[in-house]
Amino acid sequence: MPALIEEGRAKVNLSLRVIGRRTDGYHDLESVVAFADCADRLTLDPGAELKLTTTGPLASFCGETADNLVLKAARLLADAVPGLKVGAFSLDKVLPVAAGIGGGSADAAAALRLLARLNGLSLDDVRIQEVALATGADVPVCLVSRACDMTGVGEQLLPLSVPTMPCVMVNPRLAVATKDVFAALGLRNGELLVGATDVLRSPSWPDAGGSLEDWVEALATSSNDLEEPATRVQPVIGEVISALNATNGAWLARMSGSGATCFAIYENTADARRAAEKIRHEQPGWWVHSGTLS
Repeated sequence: MPALIEEGRAKVNLSLRVIGRRTDGYHDLESVVAFADCADRLTLDPGAELKLTTTGPLASFCGETADNLVLKAARLLADAVPGLKVGAFSLDKVLPVAAGIGGGSADAAAALRLLARLNGLSLDDVRIQEVALATGADVPVCLVSRACDMTGVGEQLLPLSVPTMPCVMVNPRLAVATKDVFAALGLRNGELLVGATDVLRSPSWPDAGGSLEDWVEALATSSNDLEEPATRVQPVIGEVISALNATNGAWLARMSGSGATCFAIYENTADARRAAEKIRHEQPGWWVHSGTLS
C-alpha cells in the first residue's frame, strides 16, 4: 500500500478567554481558533511496526521521539481499537515547538487522520474523539483543522465561517511551556477569572459572510488572557508584538495560545509580505511566516 500523507496546519488563537480553573486543575477556555497556511507534513508508510522519524529544519527541537505526540496518539488509538493497522511515521518539522500554535497537537491530529484513513474509521468515531482529547487539549480542534469557537478544555467546538485573513506570524525561537504560563496566571482550583455574568454570556462573532473588517472589529473587543502572564515568563513576547505593531498596515497584533508566537492581521497579502520582510531584516534570528488564516 502506498504511503499516506497529511498536513498538520498551525493553529492560531485569534482570541483566548480564560473562564477559570476547574476543581480538577484544568482550565476552562473560550477561544476563536483559525488555521494558517503553514504546516508540518506527516507521512505514514503502513507496516507492522509503529515508529517515528523526524526530518526538516526544526526536527532537532522535537525532543525525545518516544515522547512525541504522534506516537502518543497512535498508541492510545491502538489501545482503543483492537487490531489497529499502524506503520512508520515520518514527520517533516517546519513549525516551531512549544510556540502556542499547536505544532505538536497538529502533528498528533494528522496522525489520527492518517490512521483513520488506513483503518477505514470515521473521524466522528467516538474512539478517535476520545483519543484526541486524551492526547492534548488542542488536538480535537486540530483534528478538524477549521475555524471554530473552542470552549471547555478544548473538546467543545462550534464551527465558524471566517474570511481569509492575510497575516504575519512571528516566533522569537524561544520555547514557552504552557504549564509555566498557567502557573504565572495563578488561578487556584475552582477559581473563576471572570464574573458569573460573563461566564453565562455567549460570545458574539460575525455571522457567515462577515467581512475581514467585521472580524477585526469584533476581535479587537477581545484579548488573549494568557498574553500578560506569558510576557512575564518570556519578556521577548512584548518585543514581538511591538515589532508587528510597527509594521505598516497591521490591523490587530496579538499573541497566539500560550506563546511565544504572535501574529498580526493585515488588509491584504501585499502588506503582510512587506511586514514580514521588514521583521526578517530587523530580526534575522526570528521565525517569520507571511500567509493567510482561514
